[in-house]
This record gives sequence, structure tokens and C-alpha cells, in this order.
Amino acid sequence: MQTKLTLRLEDSLIRAGKRQAERRGKSLSALVADFITVLDRAEPNPDDLPPIVKRLKGIAQAANPDDYHRYLEEKYR
Repeated sequence: MQTKLTLRLEDSLIRAGKRQAERRGKSLSALVADFITVLDRAEPNPDDLPPIVKRLKGIAQAANPDDYHRYLEEKYR
């Protein structure tokens, strides 16, 4: 079932979207639908990750980038 949706975008973005759609022989709606489909497929499913990756996922969130930069500065002096 298709449903109508109104988007508010900058004029320049709408023009760029229309140009891209024309180049591909599609409507702007089809182009947006394709883009959302690609985004949805690109998002990894956590259940599909190998066990080692599941265990490591998020481990570096507490790391401070400044500490790493200081480490690199010291290392390459």
C-alpha cells in the first residue's frame, strides 16, 4: 500500500534530487524509496554478528580521544 508523504526540504536539495532522479529515469519518490531501502539493508542486525564481535561491540565507548592523541604525539616524537 502506498501512502502520500510531504517532506520539507531546502529548494536546492529538491532540485538536486530531481536532477538525480531524472538521470536515473526514476521519480523523486522512487529515488527516496531506494535510498531508504539501502539504508535499511546497510544497518547491521546485532543478531547477525559473530560472537567475538558481539563481545567486543561498544568496548571502546569509554575511551577518550584526547588520551589517544597524546599517546600518538608521545610515540612519534
